[in-house]
Amino acid sequence: MPDCCDTTLPTELVTLARQVIEANRAAGKRIAVAESCTGGLVSAALTEIPGSSDVFEAGFITYGNDAKVSMLGVALDLIDTFGAVSIAVAWAMARGALEKSGADVAVAITGVAGPDGGTDKKPVGTVVFGRAHKNSDPDDVVADKRQFGDLGRGGVRLQAALCALELLMPGAAFSGDA
Repeated sequence: MPDCCDTTLPTELVTLARQVIEANRAAGKRIAVAESCTGGLVSAALTEIPGSSDVFEAGFITYGNDAKVSMLGVALDLIDTFGAVSIAVAWAMARGALEKSGADVAVAITGVAGPDGGTDKKPVGTVVFGRAHKNSDPDDVVADKRQFGDLGRGGVRLQAALCALELLMPGAAFSGDA
């Protein structure tokens, strides 16, 4: 195991990524992520861990709406109707990542990191997460919106990445779970 400081990423992010890799390895699960506002931060943290390739199947960085549609199969009408930062789109991103990767579980992240782009309904710091499991009912939407507040662009992205990693832990509670 490399020294904790052998990374350019925040230590807390790498520490949690290590826990995610180890827990999913022990559970025999393969994971995938679909990232928008985090721009690959979750994937970067997961791949900091030596041996992560036996757990981490794929990371999709779908920052733009066209990428969400072409890479993950998100329906354009979902984006047009609800916006890219929505429960519907996060859920579709998670389902798409699961289907495209063949992983056992996928987490999606979409949000407004700032400093611009916020609205009254979706202020800076709004991040939506979706989680999909292999063989689960696609009609059972598992998604949730979080308000991190305006922590600055880096702060919002870090909090979103930490939350996404927590959602990748086997058995993690998620307010969107039934």
